[in-house]
Amino acid sequence: MTTLKQYAPNRYSRILAYGASRGEVIVHNNDIIEPINSSDEWIVQRTGISTRHRASENQSVTDLAVGAAKDALANAGVEGSEIDAVIVATVTHPYATPSLATRVADAIGTKAPAYDISAACAGFCYAIAQADGLVRSGIASKVMVIGVEKLSDFIDPTDRTISFLLGDGGGAAIVAASDEPGIAPTVWGSDGSNWDKVGMSGSLLQIRNRNFVENPVEEGEKIWPTLRQEGPSVFRWAVWEMAKVAKQALEEAGITADQLGAFIPHQANERIIDQMVKTLKLPETVIVARDIKESGNTSGASVPLAAHRLLQENPELSGKFALQIGFGAGLAFAAQVVVLP
Repeated sequence: MTTLKQYAPNRYSRILAYGASRGEVIVHNNDIIEPINSSDEWIVQRTGISTRHRASENQSVTDLAVGAAKDALANAGVEGSEIDAVIVATVTHPYATPSLATRVADAIGTKAPAYDISAACAGFCYAIAQADGLVRSGIASKVMVIGVEKLSDFIDPTDRTISFLLGDGGGAAIVAASDEPGIAPTVWGSDGSNWDKVGMSGSLLQIRNRNFVENPVEEGEKIWPTLRQEGPSVFRWAVWEMAKVAKQALEEAGITADQLGAFIPHQANERIIDQMVKTLKLPETVIVARDIKESGNTSGASVPLAAHRLLQENPELSGKFALQIGFGAGLAFAAQVVVLP
């Protein structure tokens, strides 16, 4: 009996390297406090953020994605033509179609399959899970994974719920076949009952149907939805529910907290990070990523950007276990333990 040809699977996968591309403009708290009637002290105490990187007028979300991808290729010593798939996690690409990933693929010199996913702050960890599956199934040998956002395009500077948190940037990782396990099983999911806790002020359909003759655009007004959140609700959910997910990810990896070299949580708020560290009872030997202080919350880009900085500042972490977790709008979440490149 004739059977269909099957892919030759790879037993394991691992991350070869990270890459990063940050917004070119450094925005200090004092630059944004007037429209929200706030202070530098209030922002630092509530979030831990002192500065955030935002894209210049000439820097697009595509530029950020391509920059991160090329940096990852250089760090891995891999040619773009070797990439078998490109996955881009973003919620700020200005086009519903075509995908941002196809532009990245072209820019790095591959005609590999390329697609975007929308999972907000969990997007990068979602994409790592997919890349791990593609590699282990044998469909791909090397996958480019990118988390990228230009959130400044969707900020209302007068909004006190989220605008002051947000930054722009792109982070990338190359996932490749490995002889040893480098990515543990992912714990992921969603809580759609809280779908509206983080999101946009309206839909594109509402904007499209607006009568701009009777309601003309005022100077400086953005004519697309801007980001909003219910801060207290999101804080409670992140602190208590995501700590449970992080514990499950450790169990799936078959390790305990004291075996970690690093903890790389979504850079949403330093108070959330501190509470998760406490709840997980992480020992002082575990280095915690705190890229949020300088980069702000970059949504889908925050985990790879934090990992990239962590390895730059602590090269001794190479080869050690890191627990990474992303969570946000949807409410979507994903966590996995990885071996740091």
